[in-house]
Amino acid sequence: MNSPQLMPAGMGKDYALSRLINGEMPDERGRFGVFGGRFVPEMLIPALTRLEEGVRDCLHSEAYRKRLVLELEQWAGRATALTHATGLSERWGADIYLKREDLTHTGAHKINNAIGQALLAKHLGAKRIVAETGAGQHGVATAAACARLDLPCTVYMGAIDIDRQHPNVQRMRILGADVICVATGDRTLTAAIDAAIRDWVSDPVDTYYLLGSVVGPHPYPYLVRELQSVIGREARQQMLEQAGALPDVAIACVGGGSNAIGLFHAFLGDESVALYGIEAGGNAKDRHAASLSYGSPGVLHGCYSMLLQDSNGQMRETHSISAGLDYPGVGPEHALLEEIGRVTYETVDDDAAVSALHECCEAEGILPALESAHALAGAKRIARTLDNVSSKKRRDKKILVCLSGRGDKDLPILSKERQP
Repeated sequence: MNSPQLMPAGMGKDYALSRLINGEMPDERGRFGVFGGRFVPEMLIPALTRLEEGVRDCLHSEAYRKRLVLELEQWAGRATALTHATGLSERWGADIYLKREDLTHTGAHKINNAIGQALLAKHLGAKRIVAETGAGQHGVATAAACARLDLPCTVYMGAIDIDRQHPNVQRMRILGADVICVATGDRTLTAAIDAAIRDWVSDPVDTYYLLGSVVGPHPYPYLVRELQSVIGREARQQMLEQAGALPDVAIACVGGGSNAIGLFHAFLGDESVALYGIEAGGNAKDRHAASLSYGSPGVLHGCYSMLLQDSNGQMRETHSISAGLDYPGVGPEHALLEEIGRVTYETVDDDAAVSALHECCEAEGILPALESAHALAGAKRIARTLDNVSSKKRRDKKILVCLSGRGDKDLPILSKERQP
């Protein structure tokens, strides 16, 4: 982390981790250590306060949980499978397991959050939903959830992402969403979030902003984490049942960080499980989207976290072959987990991600999303170092990878790439 130590006075790393595990973070100010909080225009404070009250009253109520579980099981297709990747295990010399979020309805982990927040929006009396999307998976999930619950839906998407993720644009429109092209700013996910927030500011009473990752002002990082933590709970139980043990390593890609925090949360208290988050290393030293690896603390989209910014606090241009990782910030809980050393964050470049994607196709008959391919490439690299982790032989080491989505949406991009 390229910044001074940011732990609040009197809060040691072990104490911070224990508070996370015990559900005492975020605190009453929405902070994970010093990260998080709420930095928004004054007119949005009532909407966020109403959302915070709704989260507190509704999220863990019996009626809400019963409806959410029903939708996840009967509509979204949970629980997702845990697949022993025998081909990749043979190639990489470690025991590889894939948590198959690509098997959910709409094809990615985003549906867990979308249906959960849409149900919450109905509870709060929202008349319409606005959302942002980068890779398009959150947009598709939101459009599907809104169709399911009869809520009008507007999705903002950057012009660059519309071009490289056109299949998902078509899916959103078929599902009934109004997709708005954002041609200002960086024309990717950052600009889409800016546009969605402007829409929300114009009507914070009747409009619900369905944010897609563990970023943004409190309570969104907490809310999205709670809705995505089903990934880790399922994976932990499945590893014990199918593999007979917890994984030695759990790994996920990190952009804003929702699939990763969803996987990691269930394992935070398991000291034997090493956690790795893989950021987008892009294709050059200054063309990447690795906020934790190369960033500094600042405020973006209502939240204090690690950002890619210049000396004047302006966001740097980011790059990743994967639209879903192409964002100059990261969730505040990830920033804290990096600060206290519970999760190790590394980068994978575009070429390694594409290569891992093709390996997964060839060895397993599974086409992963380019975002997920970053985690696969990280797992391949980490597998080679496992002899140094403990006394276990490398072949006996178990690596759990969150396969956050399927790669159908990336076929236009892959068709332009040189085959390995």
